[in-house]
Amino acid sequence: MTKLTLSNLPQEIAKSLLKIGAVALRPNEPFTWTSGLKSPIYCDNRLTMGYPEIRDMIAEGFATIIRERYQDAAIIAGTSTAGIPHAAWVSQKLNLPMAYIRDKAKGHGKQNQIEGRIAEGQKVIVIEDLISTGGSSLKAAQAVREAGGEVLAVLAIFTYQFDSAAKSFEDDGFQLETLSNYSALIQEAAQQGLVAEADVATLQAWRQNPQSFGK
Repeated sequence: MTKLTLSNLPQEIAKSLLKIGAVALRPNEPFTWTSGLKSPIYCDNRLTMGYPEIRDMIAEGFATIIRERYQDAAIIAGTSTAGIPHAAWVSQKLNLPMAYIRDKAKGHGKQNQIEGRIAEGQKVIVIEDLISTGGSSLKAAQAVREAGGEVLAVLAIFTYQFDSAAKSFEDDGFQLETLSNYSALIQEAAQQGLVAEADVATLQAWRQNPQSFGK
């Protein structure tokens, strides 16, 4: 496995996601998301669970960021459900406690939204698999904040790089970092000949204005 550094993370992770088909690109036959949005990309990072070398690369990528930028992190918290396995692997690498965050509080028992223990003032890294609008990730981070934890950052495998998502994180006061991103993915796909050069501009235009794509 290539030694991961903060500088080569975006391309190495993008390469791995493309290799296993966790990301698919169809600029001329766009996918339709649940929201109805037309998109030239579909991302399913859950597939990484089936590839030990790649899931370890992802965990090491997260661990590298935390070691270099968030050394005082005290607990790793995964978002339910896709962030949970990655949080487990990262917490194991760093020998740190782990928790996970439900999308909403349970309707029974102790009615917990956070499973595991986050103490007042404890510094937390939230692990997510994918950032689109950022809404679910911000909700999870806010749950940690309301529980008394201090969110150092939300770390995700991949982001579509929507400007609106970046603004939402900034407005809510949460730091966002990702292992890879849409720009790195398009660059890698073009280098591998997976998309035609003529389609690169179309792919880049989608990120700038996804609502108008395919209309």
